[in-house]
Amino acid sequence: MSKKSWHLDRRTFLRGTGVACALPYLEAMGASAAKNKAPKRICFVYFPNGACEPGKPKEETKRYRFFPDQEGRDYKNNFSLEPFNRFRDDMTILGGLSHPRSRQLLGHIAGDTWLTGGDVRNTYKNNISVDQVFAGHVGKETRYRSFAFSADGGVGYKSRVTSLSFDPLGNAIPTEHQHRQIFERYFNPNGNGSTEARRKELQRGRKIVDLVFGNSKDLKRNLGKSDQEKMDQYLTSLDSVEKQIQKNEEWLDIPLKKADYSKLNFDLDPAKNAETYVRSMYDLMVLAYEMDLTRAITFQVAREDGMGFGENYPKLVIGSKKGHHGISHSNDPMLWSTYDNWLAKQQAYFLGRMKEVKDEHGSLLDNTQVLWGSSQAHTHNARNLPLVLAGGKNMGVNHGSYQRFEDKTPMTNLFVSMLNAAGVHRSKFSDSTGKLPGDIFS
Repeated sequence: MSKKSWHLDRRTFLRGTGVACALPYLEAMGASAAKNKAPKRICFVYFPNGACEPGKPKEETKRYRFFPDQEGRDYKNNFSLEPFNRFRDDMTILGGLSHPRSRQLLGHIAGDTWLTGGDVRNTYKNNISVDQVFAGHVGKETRYRSFAFSADGGVGYKSRVTSLSFDPLGNAIPTEHQHRQIFERYFNPNGNGSTEARRKELQRGRKIVDLVFGNSKDLKRNLGKSDQEKMDQYLTSLDSVEKQIQKNEEWLDIPLKKADYSKLNFDLDPAKNAETYVRSMYDLMVLAYEMDLTRAITFQVAREDGMGFGENYPKLVIGSKKGHHGISHSNDPMLWSTYDNWLAKQQAYFLGRMKEVKDEHGSLLDNTQVLWGSSQAHTHNARNLPLVLAGGKNMGVNHGSYQRFEDKTPMTNLFVSMLNAAGVHRSKFSDSTGKLPGDIFS
């Protein structure tokens, strides 16, 4: 297809003082987009401390188990996973998987190996994570090779990392956690942070949408009705995300070691702030995929072993007197399941956003494999890991069931299958023994 005068390049930016704002797909980009294949993406989201899954639950507490009672397509979610009910056709619950070299480890330590399958039993010998293997193959096609996010930022320390991503030498890759810093990255074509002009505009409280508004009006004059509506929706989404970031900034600017939680003064009701933080991160992830800035993202929702901001989420969102780590050692399955339910609600929000946002190739979710889970089960046992795989329908992933695998099946077999579905042809990763058995992957 030849390029017409009204066609836009896929890399077109809206420009304002100190910013250059990437655009989503528009029909006017048809000439350049027609040459592109559907992007294949991978996303990994992690929660710490395991899930409520007692080995021999009593009849009255069965409904609080993470895993369904029945395998196959006729499964019924227990309370923990009820928020996923509307995504049955878009997800698969995976049971029985674990990393052989981490099965005897305390689950907190096993968190370092969730995406690597590495060996940290004696001498710490971790290896590259699966997201970085994928990023190594597709990173050249996007502005950023990969994004690594967490609630606390940095890398933490060995056995209690604050990152899911590891480089080829097995070193943790630093994560970002401050929404403003992440948000500003999207609007600098050079990827070097805010320009001096932009910093001055930030001090004046000027938002991205305000700065690019004039340019957006000029562009819209040359767009069709459908593209004009999409531009309006896109700018509204940007504005909404940045407004919420502004509400979060007071909390995030407080250094963790000096934080006095009793004196935090949130713009919103404190009981909603943890949810606001997590969902704002999900919104940024959706924007990154929508603008094709990267195709590999990891997000550690909270840190292991009662450390970091995430330990206090249950106190804020479900009124618990205990933090998340305390809940995981309690004898109250209803309390634990209530918090698991909250975590699932946040992930369901992300899946919903990924499903409703579309690019030239369809739903973002249909072209993205999203793995959500933890490195341990009940009481920090690093076996039978709680895992939910969603998305990737256009990548040959078949959903709609709960599948339980033999306990000896390495979780890295799942990674081999995910990589192959994403176009990275590998027969082995870490300690894998092959592809994941069954019919989840075509």
